[in-house]
Amino acid sequence: MLQVIQNYRTGVLEVVEVPPPVVRPGTLLIHTAASLVSAGTERHLVEMAQKSLLGKALARPDLVRRVWDKVKVDGVAETLQQVRQRLKTPVPLGYSAAGTVIEVGPETVGFQVGDLVAVGGQSVAVHAEILCAPPTLVALAPPGVPAEYAAFGMVGAISLHAVRLARVQPGEWVAVIGLGLLGLLATQMLRAAGYRVLGLDLVPSKLALAKSLGVEAVYDSTGSDTPTQVELLTGGHGADAVLITAGTSSNEPLDLAARISRVRGRIVAVGLVGLDVPRSLFFDRELELVVSRASGPGLYDRGYETHGADYPYPFVRWTHARNMSEFLRLVATGSVRLDPLITHRFPISQAVEAYGILQGKTSTPPIGIILEYPGAKEPRPSVIRFRDAGDSHRPRATVRLGLIGAGLFARTTLLPELRKLAGLELVGVATSSGLSAQHAAKSFGFRYATTNPQDVITDPEIDCVLIATRHDSHARLAAMALRAGKDVFVEKPLALSTNEFLEVAEAWAGGTARLMVGFNRRHSSHAVAARRYLADAGGPAILHCRVNAGDVPAGSWVNDPQAGGDRIRGELCHFVDLAHFLLGGNSVVVEAAGLPPRRSGEPVEDLTALLRFADGSLADLVYTARGHRSLMRERVEVFRGGRVSVLENFRVTRFYGQGAPRVVRTWRLDRGYRGELAAWLEALTGGGPAPVPFVDYAASTLATLAVAEAVTTGRAVGVDLSVIGRYTRPVEE
Repeated sequence: MLQVIQNYRTGVLEVVEVPPPVVRPGTLLIHTAASLVSAGTERHLVEMAQKSLLGKALARPDLVRRVWDKVKVDGVAETLQQVRQRLKTPVPLGYSAAGTVIEVGPETVGFQVGDLVAVGGQSVAVHAEILCAPPTLVALAPPGVPAEYAAFGMVGAISLHAVRLARVQPGEWVAVIGLGLLGLLATQMLRAAGYRVLGLDLVPSKLALAKSLGVEAVYDSTGSDTPTQVELLTGGHGADAVLITAGTSSNEPLDLAARISRVRGRIVAVGLVGLDVPRSLFFDRELELVVSRASGPGLYDRGYETHGADYPYPFVRWTHARNMSEFLRLVATGSVRLDPLITHRFPISQAVEAYGILQGKTSTPPIGIILEYPGAKEPRPSVIRFRDAGDSHRPRATVRLGLIGAGLFARTTLLPELRKLAGLELVGVATSSGLSAQHAAKSFGFRYATTNPQDVITDPEIDCVLIATRHDSHARLAAMALRAGKDVFVEKPLALSTNEFLEVAEAWAGGTARLMVGFNRRHSSHAVAARRYLADAGGPAILHCRVNAGDVPAGSWVNDPQAGGDRIRGELCHFVDLAHFLLGGNSVVVEAAGLPPRRSGEPVEDLTALLRFADGSLADLVYTARGHRSLMRERVEVFRGGRVSVLENFRVTRFYGQGAPRVVRTWRLDRGYRGELAAWLEALTGGGPAPVPFVDYAASTLATLAVAEAVTTGRAVGVDLSVIGRYTRPVEE
């Protein structure tokens, strides 16, 4: 399918062919008929991408500070690699579209094939031929509303939500500053509700259009006497409420809004506008300022946006989707007219020209730009091929790999290392986003890209499957690939629950395929050297590991109970496995305690855990998100029989005691990614067993799940390793 993207590093816009999405439980598949180009938000995104690196840095000093903090802790090489990959990642454009439902996923209610719907939401309602969306981001179009009108649904909901935030009463005056698309929609909805509306803009043609759409009075927003004229019109009081729908970094619209407001008036900032509050004006009039967040409750809530968890109607009357529905009802009744706002139409194949107009490459100021899509065709295949298996310039590889999941971690860490390994061919890549699949395939030389993981798992041309998806699908995909006879490398965690672990264990025990889990730190040169030095010391050991993990943004999938589980199962598992490796055994009892979460509804991410080993050894793990980026991320100290190993962020390892070797230093972080992938490929090409026995992965996984249980219950939890004995092979790895 065709999709509009922008390269954030170069600013280049393209229409590219990407694999279409596959319907998932709780979603709808929609064939797009029309999408709307936002003259405000999208122009801002395009202009930001087209800035130089210096320009981007000046515009986002907060990101520059984060990069500098990472350089100080992780070094230049790793930081530069991640920054480059982020900049190279293509950005999908668009957030307001409409089309026909072509498939309804399991567990999805309220819609049926053939429905015309509006779709709204970033990364969902993109400019692409086929969309996959949860029902909470979709609204049915009323009979008689054409697709190009329904494509305004998201933008209309943004304007309607701003009107609601203004809390105006019948008969009150409302001023709208900025008569672009958002402003002209807002003025019409205000008029339909019976409010007295005046409009302000600096473009005469927009003032004339607003007047033709029923605005009671219009004014030049740059006029020196405009505040006086507004005061006269409103009986000497000023506007009861002001909506700022202008798009500018200038503070002038906010200053003007304060000057034309009545005492104790309300100002709602909707557009991307300067917000340096003129305190004296706000103080003198005791003004109220509200910054509108998108299109209503639900957006920026992962449960609503991703999992389709709607808010209860009696308690949250106007959600994002309900605002879209109400806007479309106003369009259907004629209360909001859209045809005068559509200034340009382009087929999707000419989207680059549409964005040229958005950037001022026309004499007619754009308001509403519609992208049109060809009618539904035969179902499109989920695979896009970039090269054939028989390409003569590519030698036959010993191992042919398929990748499922090509997020930032896979692109910045795994794939660069895999590409360096001889004897490996990258065959197919599958991600839920067709754009991510296409980008990974082109960047790293895969034969094909797909949005269906089954295409990779069942491909007879693929020998092994690397799984780097979000945590909730690791166990399911690993079990599927093992049953298909594929060797499997699955990123950590192996499983989020005991039942998931048992599913993988059963699939592994029932075949001959090899399994490796991405517990990479045990493969670091630092960890290997530390274990070697400690191995000759007798008696039990004490291990202390401190992880300055850092914060993750509110709502991140890492702390999503469904997608990520929590940071204990998703990240602490690394250090449970590392403790097992360094001490040469498996923990049998776990104790743990955590601090209350800093944000309501999120799981514990600050804790200390004590692992007890059968030989009396102890491992104390401290994991926290409450530190600072300037402190090294990880430090491990191990004491045994008069010998000490200290690992400092996997860049420096020091040894103390009899026969202490020289300090191990690496010029960049060595967390073991290269070592684990090289060991994996060696096993595959040499026909030997997996580098790490399955029982070790099982012990680390079960111990991690025990930590999660101990944090919740406050009790010591035994690690039942006997369960592993039920899942063995005739010849144990």
